[in-house]
Amino acid sequence: PEETVTSSFASFIHAVRPEHLSKTVCHRSKRMILDSIGVGLVGSTTPVFDIALQYCRLYSPVAVSSVYGKPDVKLSPTLAAFTNGVATHSMDFDDTWHPATHPSGAVLPALLAASQMLPAGTKPNGMDFLLAFNVGLEVQGRLMHFSTEAHNIPRRFHPPSVVGTMGSAAATAKLLSLSMAQCTHALGIAASLAGAPMANAATQAKPLHIGNATRLGFEAALLAARGMEANPLILDDIPGCSGFSVFYGTYQPKPLSRPSEQHEFLLEKQDIAFKRFPAHLGMHWVVDAALSVRNLFINYAGSFSPSLIRTIVLKIPVSKYINRPFPSSEHQARHSFQFNACAALLDGEVGLGSFAETSIRRQELRELLDKVVVEHPEDNVANFDKMYGEVALLLHSGDVLTGKCDTFYGHWRKPLSKESLLKKFRSNASHVLPEEKIETIITMVDNLENLSDSSQL
Repeated sequence: PEETVTSSFASFIHAVRPEHLSKTVCHRSKRMILDSIGVGLVGSTTPVFDIALQYCRLYSPVAVSSVYGKPDVKLSPTLAAFTNGVATHSMDFDDTWHPATHPSGAVLPALLAASQMLPAGTKPNGMDFLLAFNVGLEVQGRLMHFSTEAHNIPRRFHPPSVVGTMGSAAATAKLLSLSMAQCTHALGIAASLAGAPMANAATQAKPLHIGNATRLGFEAALLAARGMEANPLILDDIPGCSGFSVFYGTYQPKPLSRPSEQHEFLLEKQDIAFKRFPAHLGMHWVVDAALSVRNLFINYAGSFSPSLIRTIVLKIPVSKYINRPFPSSEHQARHSFQFNACAALLDGEVGLGSFAETSIRRQELRELLDKVVVEHPEDNVANFDKMYGEVALLLHSGDVLTGKCDTFYGHWRKPLSKESLLKKFRSNASHVLPEEKIETIITMVDNLENLSDSSQL
């Protein structure tokens, strides 16, 4: 039969082998796995995680898969994936790719749960796990490259709820060794389970997008394994019949070539962004710009004195859901250019404690927010590869101090060092794990390709 875009994806998922992973791809994906586990562990301390866990414990008679931060709790595999996915995005602390999505959280929880689900003697080894993880990343990345709309900060659908669901289905299908036909149907089923509106950004519902993506993709693969069928052209652009194209205003799909010795994964060409503090990625530009101008201000005045500031000008891209002048909750604060700039100016840093209710409601912070004016320069586009953040302090004296950030530390153009990534992981994991377990996880992920049973992770 003639090859289609959908069949080419299914063929790739089915045929790709560990030897197709380069050293660079293995290295980068292991960094992603470690960071995602750490983010999930600290995320297990949040109220939204507690709500998700309470819900899942109502419906989990077959308890075989582990839950982040809860050593005495196990759930059914798909509900464990859901709960851990919620934990991963509960603080908006998870990795971000370009085009924009959160790739690890939509894939890793499903693979962890599936590894524990499989019976003894059929457990995937570490290399199988690493390959399946990269299959999930590759499918997400390829789908996003089909649309020019996907390259910009989203307006309609939250990307991990769309491509993440497809990535989870592909990764789980690979881990479970589904046939090519079953891989096709897993993608088709997943497309019917995908999508969440951006209106729920900055609410407790947003972490559900990651939880649902990883769980529903997992379920799509399980349904396909049991014989459920779906449209075998789901990724193709069929005039008059919307498939996956329904999620994008522009959609030009291309076949995915069968893996060969020359196959280059997208992760080889496009590294990942790791966040230094738990907030929307766009905040990292304005925070670094604010810290820069804060240093200039201290050199100018001897200390940071808000009373000397008449106006704070933020030059940011147009993006409605992260332009929040006076956030009233931690989730709104994580999605507010204004809040993050002012918190950085006031405290000289932004971290976990910055989003506590007591921090958000400080009078001195509110007074700074009152001074903020937002501008949207035409050259500052809503694109994580092209945007910048600029913070200018207009002083009562008439002087103007300016800080600008084109590339923050942690961006794929300026990656976190190994030391910084380990420091972040240890800090996050220490909220729920003792030191010896933290070090065991670090060692295990670093040597993942040599692990005989990935369920040990």
